[in-house]
Amino acid sequence: MRVETLAGRYEVGRTLGRGGMASVYLARDQSLGRPVAVKVLSDGLDGDGTSRERFLREARLAARLSHPNVVKVFDAGEANGRPYIVMEFVPGRTVDELLAKRRRVSPDEAVDIVAQASAGIQHAHDHGLVHRDVKPGNLLVRDDGCVKVVDLGIARAAESTQLTQHGTILGTAAYLAPEQAAGEAVTSAADVYSLGAVLYQLLTGRPPYEFDSLAELAAKQSAGEIVPPRDLEPSIPDRLEAVTMRSLARDPRFRPASAAELGAELRASIDDTYEDAVPTQPLARRTRVSRWWLFAALAPAAVAALVLGLTQLGGGGGKTPAAPPKVAPIQPGRTAADEARNLSAWLRRYSR
Repeated sequence: MRVETLAGRYEVGRTLGRGGMASVYLARDQSLGRPVAVKVLSDGLDGDGTSRERFLREARLAARLSHPNVVKVFDAGEANGRPYIVMEFVPGRTVDELLAKRRRVSPDEAVDIVAQASAGIQHAHDHGLVHRDVKPGNLLVRDDGCVKVVDLGIARAAESTQLTQHGTILGTAAYLAPEQAAGEAVTSAADVYSLGAVLYQLLTGRPPYEFDSLAELAAKQSAGEIVPPRDLEPSIPDRLEAVTMRSLARDPRFRPASAAELGAELRASIDDTYEDAVPTQPLARRTRVSRWWLFAALAPAAVAALVLGLTQLGGGGGKTPAAPPKVAPIQPGRTAADEARNLSAWLRRYSR
């Protein structure tokens, strides 16, 4: 559907994008003199009054959200019997377009994108909205690096219809939580899984599961056959891999408890010294401090204290103190986290 003026207010211009669910146009709000994005629903979503009503209700609920990581919905209505919504125009590109160009991104950039998206999704959850369709195409990266979640409310309306386009189904299913793909009750935990699936693809260049049919996807999700990210890209930090895999747990109880928790764990996975900051500030601009100084300061003191304790235990009663037992050196580690684990194991071994 292409109109010159929508609802007597929005001058519709060039097409920004098309999908199985809707077409998006750049338009100008004549009343306020600003650019906006207008999404007009496709034929498959406007066939009955119930779906149309539900879409408009969800869109109006989404319009109540106000968060720097959520695309603002300004207006919703119908034109020529077809529902539309008017949204904030975001100059930039989708994560889908980013992946098409670069295939994958650095761990820092992946964490930045998903942590910002998690903040936006958490805001929606706090207001009773579950997105249900978190995927690269629904995450916009503004030119200044701010990430915006789009289509809150629309996904719920779309879910009530039968989408028959093969590419649309498979493209969406790659990011659906197992319980959602199985038709079970969908909660905020499903969005956490989808955020994890986007993170996995940003880190590795491919979704968690590769499949040619929904039946094949269901079988792989049931078996939990996810290749660990570091098997595909060894430069991914251990802790970031652990958070990624936990977010993709088949059982929702084993995922991070909320989108906010996922975001916090992601930041900590690459920077233990991260302090709360404005959600829209890219991680690449934050100062990172090494944890090596802590290990360097504590390890010698621990060794000295342990050797002294062992020496004192050997004395007493006028007897010649026994020679202290041989103490193996602390094994070096590849990362600060490895060093900390090795120190802990060393202390447990020689403090008995």
